[in-house]
Amino acid sequence: MPDLQQIIDRSRRIVCFTGAGVSTASGIPDFRGADGLYAGKWKGLTPEMILSQSFFFLHPEAFFEFYREKLLFPKAKPNAAHLAMERLERAGKLRGVVTQNVDGLHKRAGNKLVYEIHGSVWENYCMDCNAFYGLEKILNSPGIPRCDRCGGVVKPWVVLYGEAPDKYSCMGACREISNCDTLIVAGTSLSVEPAASFLDYFHGKHLVVVNAEPTPADDKAELVLRGNAAEVFESLEIRV
Repeated sequence: MPDLQQIIDRSRRIVCFTGAGVSTASGIPDFRGADGLYAGKWKGLTPEMILSQSFFFLHPEAFFEFYREKLLFPKAKPNAAHLAMERLERAGKLRGVVTQNVDGLHKRAGNKLVYEIHGSVWENYCMDCNAFYGLEKILNSPGIPRCDRCGGVVKPWVVLYGEAPDKYSCMGACREISNCDTLIVAGTSLSVEPAASFLDYFHGKHLVVVNAEPTPADDKAELVLRGNAAEVFESLEIRV
């Protein structure tokens, strides 16, 4: 069985499908780990309840209090996994990153071909006039952030429970996965739909899973690596 380095060396069109486990080395907690976001309650409420479309509309002030406290890590920097994927792109091997993460670290690392299927905390918009705002607007606004132009509520471009993912991001992600020869699934339990079903579009040669825990894709994978994604990617030799 070939190792990850050999698979990458042989590949011409790689896509990386990433989840929260890719960003833990940057100091961002995962969702379903022992110390993850979903491990406990916040003021008696589960994170799934708070991060829902209905809660956002019914209790926006509480939503933003939780959101600022638990989901925003503006000082986090890309780790070895993000940087390795950026080098793969510059080397002409990586044709896209499909990520479930909203931390924006793939783009901050320099990757240009990124499909953020659950959105990004770095992008926000006024719900009334569609004015665009960066992360600073959310961080520096007390209570509910309001548009400077019209006074409307500024909503993060993050997919909440009960909302559909951006169709163009999903279409692009599925297109890249269907056209790649190697798919590297890293740092995700593949338990969130519809993102997990994107793997059904893969018909290439090499499926690799890099994750600390078992995933539904393990049985189909040519190579399964248990461990930290940053450590696995840091060991690779990528010639640009």
